[in-house]
Amino acid sequence: MMQSLVVFIVAFAVSAISGPIVIRTLRRLKFGQKILEDGPKWHLKKQNIPTMGGFIFFFGIVAAMAVALIAFGTQGCGRWLLVLAMATAFGAIGLIDDWSKIKKKQNKGLSAGQKFLLQLAVAVLFITLMRTMGLLSPVIAVPFLNVSFEIPWIVYFVFMSFIIVGTDNAVNLTDGLDGLAASVTLAVMAFFAFAAHYLAKAAADGTVMQAFAMLPAAVCGALGGFLIYNFNPARVFMGDMGSLFLGGLVAGMAFAIDLPLILIPVGLVYIVEVLSDIIQVGYFKLSGGKRIFKMAPIHHHFELCGYSERQIVITAFVITVLMCILGYFGVVWLNPIA
Repeated sequence: MMQSLVVFIVAFAVSAISGPIVIRTLRRLKFGQKILEDGPKWHLKKQNIPTMGGFIFFFGIVAAMAVALIAFGTQGCGRWLLVLAMATAFGAIGLIDDWSKIKKKQNKGLSAGQKFLLQLAVAVLFITLMRTMGLLSPVIAVPFLNVSFEIPWIVYFVFMSFIIVGTDNAVNLTDGLDGLAASVTLAVMAFFAFAAHYLAKAAADGTVMQAFAMLPAAVCGALGGFLIYNFNPARVFMGDMGSLFLGGLVAGMAFAIDLPLILIPVGLVYIVEVLSDIIQVGYFKLSGGKRIFKMAPIHHHFELCGYSERQIVITAFVITVLMCILGYFGVVWLNPIA
């Protein structure tokens, strides 16, 4: 627990201190956000607020984990290094997307197909490496039901690759209001930190999970520092670079504790955001132009219903905290301490 506290403090401090430097640099480079004209009209005032601010929490996380390697050694670090590497690869895809938007001076970067193929390649490589290192099992555990079943590896590869890509894009889609993706993901990371500490106690040798717990703790600290500048009214946006990086972390951590289905309760807000978009688009096409929501994803619907950004973000955060508490009991249920 002390190790996690140390990396949390380091990550928060680095993010909080680097924030103004990163924001000034982004402004100087004129890396401003381009706002879609078909979005809520009051969002147009956010035009040219610096984007690619995900570097703020990225620096905090990397600095904290570098301190962890120096201070606590490399024992058990393979698992969190793989997760961090996958998240960084997703962040690089987002960086290319952000750069393309800035270069074109519009809110469209990589095509959906290009982004999907790159994400799928990263997901497949991650699962391959996790399996090669013996960190994954084809046995799928169902939280709360005390049920597990084994599936063929090829089916696991296909299904779980799409789960990773879907999660990554869901976090990206959630990043539509000041502080929304960051605050929801902070709660999810706190869940993974506590879950890893519990699994360390439940395991015969908890060294690996104890080491892994440092990564979500560092992400919590870094996002706390980032929210100083990203909470409404935001002075910086994380950009696709930041949201895809966070999406990679969320998905990777579920696989690192070998419990991918835990994403269903703890990632409820992400799931609702994606489903609202799918339902809106599908109904629009089937009904010849009618809509179920005033605007999708659903956070924009609530905005148009009169709720403020802060109300929506705080509500999403509280819901996520409650679902993470539920998810924690799901982990305990599946892994009782003898």
